[in-house]
Amino acid sequence: MRSLMRADTHVTFEVPEKIPKVTFTYSQIVTAISVSLVSLVIGFVTAYTAPAEQGLRQDLRITEDQYSWLSGFMPLVALVGALIGGQLIEYFGRRTTIALTDVLFVVSWILTAYATNVNFMYAARAIVGFSVGIASLTLPVYLGETIQPEVRGILGLLPTAFGNGGIVLCFSAGSYLTWNELAYLGIILPIPFLLLMFFIPETPRWYVSKNKADNAKKALQWLRGKQTNIDDEFNELTKSHRESERQRTNSNLKDFFQKAHIKPLFIALGLMVFQQLTGINAVIFYTTKIFLLAGSSIPPHLCTIIVGIVNFVSTFIATVLIDKLGRKVLLYISAVSMGITLAILGAYFYLLHIEYDTEGMGWIPLMSFVVYVLGFSLGFGPVPWLMVGEILPSKIRGSAASLATAVNWSCTFLVTKTFADIISLIGLYGTFWFFGTVCFTSIVFVIFCVPETQGKSLEDIERRFVRRMSSIANLKTTPSSIA
Repeated sequence: MRSLMRADTHVTFEVPEKIPKVTFTYSQIVTAISVSLVSLVIGFVTAYTAPAEQGLRQDLRITEDQYSWLSGFMPLVALVGALIGGQLIEYFGRRTTIALTDVLFVVSWILTAYATNVNFMYAARAIVGFSVGIASLTLPVYLGETIQPEVRGILGLLPTAFGNGGIVLCFSAGSYLTWNELAYLGIILPIPFLLLMFFIPETPRWYVSKNKADNAKKALQWLRGKQTNIDDEFNELTKSHRESERQRTNSNLKDFFQKAHIKPLFIALGLMVFQQLTGINAVIFYTTKIFLLAGSSIPPHLCTIIVGIVNFVSTFIATVLIDKLGRKVLLYISAVSMGITLAILGAYFYLLHIEYDTEGMGWIPLMSFVVYVLGFSLGFGPVPWLMVGEILPSKIRGSAASLATAVNWSCTFLVTKTFADIISLIGLYGTFWFFGTVCFTSIVFVIFCVPETQGKSLEDIERRFVRRMSSIANLKTTPSSIA
C-alpha cells in the first residue's frame, strides 16, 4: 500500500503491504497502561463541570457567566502548562514530569471537594488546567519514545481510550454523586499511577540526551524484553542523538524554522487546530444542554451517558484499526462521518428554529451525536496526539510538542468559551454547520499535508523529512533555451 501524494508537495512514506507480527512484551503493556491512567484522570477532569453544574449553581450560587468561565478556565490555563511543559520534560524527564502532574491533580481535587465559593473553584480549575496542559503533551512524547514502532499505533491509543473512559466514569458517577462527592472520587484516581511509576523506566531517549548510556540501555532492555537483542536499536538511537546535537544551535526559535522542521511542525499544529475546531469539547461540556434544547425523547442525562460510552468504546475500535488501515484512512473516515452528522444536526435544529413539527424525529439528535462521537474517536480524537509523538524531530520534540499542545488548548478555550456566544449569533443550527464545514475542510489538509507513519520508526520518519527537504533545496531550475 502506498499513500498517493503529489511529489512536489509531500513527504511520501512507503508502507509495507504486511506489517510484521510483533509480540507485545509485558513491560510495554505495563508502561502504556500506567501512563494511560493519567489520561483517565484528564478525561474525568474534562467532563467534571457538566454533571456538577446544577449542584455548583445551587450550593455555591454560581452564575451563568461564572459557570462558562469554570468550563473555559481549564483549557485557558492548560495553555500555560503546555508552554512550560516542554522545558520540564527536557529538564526533569518524561516520567518525573507526569508524576508531578499527578500530584497536582490530587491537590486540585482536594481544593474542589472543600470549596465554599466560586473562587475556590477557580483556583482548583487553574491548578488542574496547568496539570492537564503539561500531561497532555508529555504522554504522547513518553509513549512515542518507549513503544516500538510496530505496536505504537495500538498501545499509543490507550491514553485516548482511558481518557474517554474517564469521561464515561464522570458522567455516570455524576448521575448519583453530588459535586463534592464527585471530587472525592477525583482524589482517588491519580493514586494508581503514583504507585506504578516506580516500576516503569524513564525513556531511553531522555537518558541518551543526558549522556546516561547505561541507564538508557537498561531502560530499553526492560521495554523490549530480556531476550531481545537491543544493540541495533540502541546504536540507531545514539546515532540519531549525535546527529541532532551536531546540528544544534543556541536558539530554539531558530531551530523551529529550519527547513527539515517546518513541515512536521506545521502538520502537528494543523492537526491540533482541526481537532478542536470540529467542536468536540463544546459538545462534551454542553452535551446535557444540547439534548434539552433538542427536546429529545430520551432523558438528557441518559443521552449524555450513552454518548460517553460510545466515545469510550470507539477508541478501542480505532486501536484495532490504526495499525491495519493507517493514520490517514482513519482521519478520512473521521472527518467525513463528523461532517455529515453535524450537517444533519444543523438541519434538525433549523427545523426546530422555523417551528417545523419534529414529532417522531426525537431519535435524530442522539443518533447523530453517537455517530459524531464515534467518528471523532476513530480519527481526529487520538491520531493527532499519536502523530505529535511520531513526526516531531528529536531536536525540537519537547518544545514543539509544547507549542502544539498550547495551540490545542488555545483552540479548546476558544471553542468552549465562545460556544454560547456563537449560538446566540448564528443559532445552534448555524453553529453545527460551521463545525461541519471545518470537518470537510480538514480532509483537504490530510490529503495534501499529512504523511502516513504506519510501522515507521521515529528515526526513519525524521530521516525522511530531512531527506525530502534536502532534495527540494537541491532542485535547480533548468534554463530555457531560446531558439
